[in-house]
Amino acid sequence: MKRRNLLATAAMGLLLASGGAFAQGMEKAKACFVYVGTIGDGGWTQAHHTAVLKVQEHFGDKVELQWQESVPEGADSERVMTQMALGGCNIIFTTSFGYMDPTNAVAAKFPDVKFEHATGFKREHPNVGLYNARFYEGRAIQGTIAGRMTKTNKIGYIASFPIPEVIMGINSYYLHAKKVNPNVELSVVWAFTWFDPAKEADAAKALIDQGVDVIAAHTDSTAPLAEIAKTEGKVIGFGQASDMADYKPSPRVSSIIDDWSPYYIRQIQSVLDGNWESSDTWDGIKEGTVGIGEFTGLPPEVIAEAEALRDAIAAGTYHPYTGPIKKQDGSDWLAEGAVAPDGDLLGMNFYVEGIVGDIPQ
Repeated sequence: MKRRNLLATAAMGLLLASGGAFAQGMEKAKACFVYVGTIGDGGWTQAHHTAVLKVQEHFGDKVELQWQESVPEGADSERVMTQMALGGCNIIFTTSFGYMDPTNAVAAKFPDVKFEHATGFKREHPNVGLYNARFYEGRAIQGTIAGRMTKTNKIGYIASFPIPEVIMGINSYYLHAKKVNPNVELSVVWAFTWFDPAKEADAAKALIDQGVDVIAAHTDSTAPLAEIAKTEGKVIGFGQASDMADYKPSPRVSSIIDDWSPYYIRQIQSVLDGNWESSDTWDGIKEGTVGIGEFTGLPPEVIAEAEALRDAIAAGTYHPYTGPIKKQDGSDWLAEGAVAPDGDLLGMNFYVEGIVGDIPQ
């Protein structure tokens, strides 16, 4: 997947194509889903598919469901979306960042079909909606745990692709580790994949070989936790997208759990009711889209601190991107007490001060 060179226009992307409602309701709808991985990947795609099963339970025979697994980002996904539209899908959910341009391209050809794209920032047509989750909120909690639990002062992050969603997670993780442990150092390994267990395991091993003893991952499989488990307690990690409970109580000490079901149910119901509208939705811990998994294998005081941070984010009394924060080059970004605008986060293409290394181009 090539990096989109449109990050500077991300904030403007939120304003594109103000959507109109589709006024005609229907007794039965067909909802279709394009998956970048397999429904058993243990992470991202499994979380989406778990939500789809909840949709099925909620609607019964009022909604016909279709999904396709392991669809590569790019031209292949455009063909899949076209086939779904021709096959009678009333609403199509495309569940990976790299589907953004294909989603908009196919939507232009099928104005009566609704398209919902996950994690992107472009909606160029009134039949395209966007939905995302504030994963950086969960990374703040994981960073706090990492800063408290590291014995080597070396923490790690397995990154998928250099897109804003991933970069803002890295920065949030580091900022909050640094808050509780000023001596912490962050190493980032770029896997350049969403789902490739072998590459993910290699990335975890590379971090462990560097002396890292707490690892977060923004990839889709359980392979990093499996590699971490081989250290027999010397390294801990986190579940990603799904709880990854098979690795409780350690090395998985908590998790970010994606729950897309309320959104899917709401949007499909709007198709049935005939009042679907193009919109941008970015929910987080407060709305339940970003769930924080059970804290296990941690000291009581660390659990209490993590729970307090989670609750403050949910209550809206704390924002993980609150200044003062400088960019990696030392330039000012956020002043004391200032909160990052969503547009800045959605277009984030820089590391914060203290992170060593470059973002791949």
